[in-house]
Amino acid sequence: MRVLLVEDEPEMATALAGALRNHDMVVDQVATLGLASEALIDNSYSAILLDRQLPDGDGLSLIPTLRAKGLMTPIIVLTARGDLAQRVAGLDSGADDYLGKPFAIAELMARLRAVLRRPSDLSEEILKLGRLCFDGAHRQASVAGVDLNLPRRELLVLEALLRRSGRTVARDALVHAVYGFEDEIQSNALDTHISRLRRKLIDADAGVEIHTIRGIGYLINRSP
Repeated sequence: MRVLLVEDEPEMATALAGALRNHDMVVDQVATLGLASEALIDNSYSAILLDRQLPDGDGLSLIPTLRAKGLMTPIIVLTARGDLAQRVAGLDSGADDYLGKPFAIAELMARLRAVLRRPSDLSEEILKLGRLCFDGAHRQASVAGVDLNLPRRELLVLEALLRRSGRTVARDALVHAVYGFEDEIQSNALDTHISRLRRKLIDADAGVEIHTIRGIGYLINRSP
């Protein structure tokens, strides 16, 4: 999943972004409504975590604009304003949930899972190819019932390829699936992830192959 985090308090933003990444999410972190609007023009998100008190206005002001454009991405409002009237205002603005600060990371993750638990959501799917199985709900890949121990970014690469199995996935699309705005990306980082993932799938006899489509990207399909 890719999450847009709109939070201007540096320590809070860093802590939240780190927690989300620890749960295998790609995080784009911005500090203003203006930057959030720009991010939403160029990117698609599974969810938005939106602070209310931002340098350029009330976070709630962004929600009706997004809904009017037909963007139904789940939005959780994060705020120190936790009284009933404020919660009602947040939900009435079009937010899917409202979480008062301070809060436990476990509760935030539970609320994220709740707003994403929709028929159209892809995160709950079981993806299968060859002897390989990817459980989106539990963020786990396995071969013939045996779990694969994959680091977060290798898991994200695998998920992105499996969701488009049999089709070439452009390098830029894979980078977008694995890295957020603020991540430092070395020139050969993606190739390293692919190489390690390919070796682990071969060693596990997963029955799949990752092909390099030179100058374009990568493709995963069943082994012959």
